Amino acid sequence: QVQLVESGGGLVQAGGSLRLSCAASGRTFSRSGMGWFRQAPGEERKFVAAISCGGGSTYYADSVKGRFTISRDNAKNTVYLQMNSLKPEDTAVYYCASIITRCYPPTSREYDYWGQGTQVTVSS
Repeated sequence: QVQLVESGGGLVQAGGSLRLSCAASGRTFSRSGMGWFRQAPGEERKFVAAISCGGGSTYYADSVKGRFTISRDNAKNTVYLQMNSLKPEDTAVYYCASIITRCYPPTSREYDYWGQGTQVTVSS
């Protein structure tokens, strides 16, 4: 069983930055692909970014390319999402997810474990 705990959400003005963190329990983190998703009110949960188990490969949704950066620290069992140049349309609950059977994670929602989410609100 893996537990994922997100933190770092909050209220920020458009153009600002936030850094989300996701701490994972267990011994499988360094073998797991990790992803970030987000869900706005009334919408389905959508892919934001993902990173391979060793951190060498990253993937981004077109809507966040050039503004968001995903990274991980396997020594700390933590994955990060640095969000810059935030826009009101980035407002959503952000979820961390892990897939222990794949080092290179999918961009679909085929993950094994999910966090509880952290709210990000960007004001205009």
